Amino acid sequence: MTYTYKTSGTCSSQIDLELEDGVIRSVAFTGGCNGNLKGICSLVKDMPAREAIGKLQGIQCGWKPTSCPDQLSKALTEALAAEGK
Repeated sequence: MTYTYKTSGTCSSQIDLELEDGVIRSVAFTGGCNGNLKGICSLVKDMPAREAIGKLQGIQCGWKPTSCPDQLSKALTEALAAEGK
């Protein structure tokens, strides 16, 4: 399934992801720190979504209460719920 998540509180504005049976097949951010986000996308590819959530949830960016990795954990949580996992 493909899922689009509108981010909040980060430089990126959107996350597009694809899940297959609870496994991350692809992630793409719109906006944000290009190199860092490409690295995150590469690292989580083919990872179980729940594992990625556990690693990314709660990460802050400087003084902000969230970050792009934290927003990805929120997107994955919502996508899993939509997928029924």
